Amino acid sequence: MAFKHLINYKKIFSLIAMFLLLGTNLLMAQSTSSNATATDSGDTSAQTAGMWTTVGYYVLLFLVVCFIVAIVGKIFKVYDLTLRMQGKSGINWNNAMAVGFILFLVFGAVGVYYSFTVHGAMTLVGDAQSVHGKTLDTMFWVTTIITFAVFVLTQVLLFGFAFKYKGSDKRKAYYYPHNNTIEKIWTVAPAIVLTILVVFGFLTWRKITNTVDAKGEPASLQVDVTGHQFAWEIRYPGKDGRLGMKNYKLINGTNKLGVSYDDKNSFDDLQADTLMLPVNKSVRLNIIAQDVIHSVYMPNFRVQINAVPGLPTYFKFTPTKTTAEMRRDLDQADFNYHLYCNKICGGSHYNMQKLVVVVTEAEYQKWLSQQKPYLSEQLKKELKLADNPLYKQTLLQNRLASNNL
Repeated sequence: MAFKHLINYKKIFSLIAMFLLLGTNLLMAQSTSSNATATDSGDTSAQTAGMWTTVGYYVLLFLVVCFIVAIVGKIFKVYDLTLRMQGKSGINWNNAMAVGFILFLVFGAVGVYYSFTVHGAMTLVGDAQSVHGKTLDTMFWVTTIITFAVFVLTQVLLFGFAFKYKGSDKRKAYYYPHNNTIEKIWTVAPAIVLTILVVFGFLTWRKITNTVDAKGEPASLQVDVTGHQFAWEIRYPGKDGRLGMKNYKLINGTNKLGVSYDDKNSFDDLQADTLMLPVNKSVRLNIIAQDVIHSVYMPNFRVQINAVPGLPTYFKFTPTKTTAEMRRDLDQADFNYHLYCNKICGGSHYNMQKLVVVVTEAEYQKWLSQQKPYLSEQLKKELKLADNPLYKQTLLQNRLASNNL
């Protein structure tokens, strides 16, 4: 019997040694890697922070905690058996479990408070600077308040009942298998609340993704946004206000977006390095990806939708505050809106961003007049547009329109 115990102890000590050795190797490897990266970038804080970011470290920590809990459980079990062997009453496990439930509730409440105060501050980037964004924020907070109230109520009742009605030899549990009234209440009430939230969400989402402007609404500004590893390409319509069609089969080194010049609307399209938007005007982003799934993400406007290869997506919104106004209100001279990619699309995903500037209508028109046409001289030569009758006709119409102005 003692020999078996010795073997068990050896196994335990071997397991502890293995954990310690694995943990030391993981920490040293992570520390070395983070130190090298931090040295190259000149960031000394990364040397300390990088050490704790490895997944292996946290898996090891979880296993060690489980191991400690198992040891503590064994100790209590041995203590209970010792009391019983001495003729004393053992540990009242019902009371112990009841106290454990209350402690779990208290520590859980502390964790919830920490999550709200620390992580909760990271959820939204200030107030929404778009019309639909204010609606989304309202829906977010209404949903959060309702679900949080239900969460608190159910958890307090769950652990409170477990504590108050813990197992006891002095009473017998009441058998209560079924109640139609209670089942109707907890089925119908959530159904009504969820239906209201879903309907409001559906109406808002339909307006955001609607491909056609509603009757009476001013025409939205059409902007083409194409994602590829690892950049966003921006295309604006010319004087005709219409974007030309695209065809992925036409993509090459010169025509990187695959713009089709069988469509006369393509001849005056413009390319831009900055996403420039006029304030208080509806903007419709026409979004697609060329390689992998990307995601258009502009947190200040509450804009996010996937850019999918072969599947055009759309997002319509109205910015309500210019970049200059935001800088003044925040007292932050270097503030800028940005377009990010919110999908991990490859090694340089972090660098896939584009500057977004919101300006007045006059500033936007001035900026637009300074942008270069997408149709470059090199592309004209490749497509032999000098002999293209559609191109000649479009140029003539544009000249006549300019003369009439």
